[in-house]
Amino acid sequence: MTLPSELPLITSLDELARMVESGRRLYVRWSRGPRTDLGETASTDDLTGVPLPGLSVNALDVEPWWSSRPVRLWVARRLYDYCHLRRSKGPGVRPWVLRGREVGRGPDNEPLVREVEPIAWVDARVIFEAEKEVARQRGNWGPLDRTAGSGAEPSR
Repeated sequence: MTLPSELPLITSLDELARMVESGRRLYVRWSRGPRTDLGETASTDDLTGVPLPGLSVNALDVEPWWSSRPVRLWVARRLYDYCHLRRSKGPGVRPWVLRGREVGRGPDNEPLVREVEPIAWVDARVIFEAEKEVARQRGNWGPLDRTAGSGAEPSR
């Protein structure tokens, strides 16, 4: 296995899109990195504290329904949707790309993987590019950040 300090650095959204086009079973994980994560290869549900049977990740593979739309936009969306994790998970959290075998789904329907192979770190510049790419699209997108609450009123 490649040591985390030896992982290459993805420095552009186009580079990551090319990687996604040429590979399968690629995921992104927002954490302090493989050195921290690969000891037990498990995550914990933040809400309940329940241990999960694999690392919680987000799939980068393009879904068939995406059709011939740009892979660059797909990858931008996959990064953008979870960019709030670098703040909410604390200092040192950043995205990295990995290959793994799905062993289940977490409480947010995210893939859980084991047999993890770290591939590369994702540079902060890539996140900035993803944010710009999403901002150019029509529609009101926002990261899947739950810190604001639901805004729902309790029933009486």
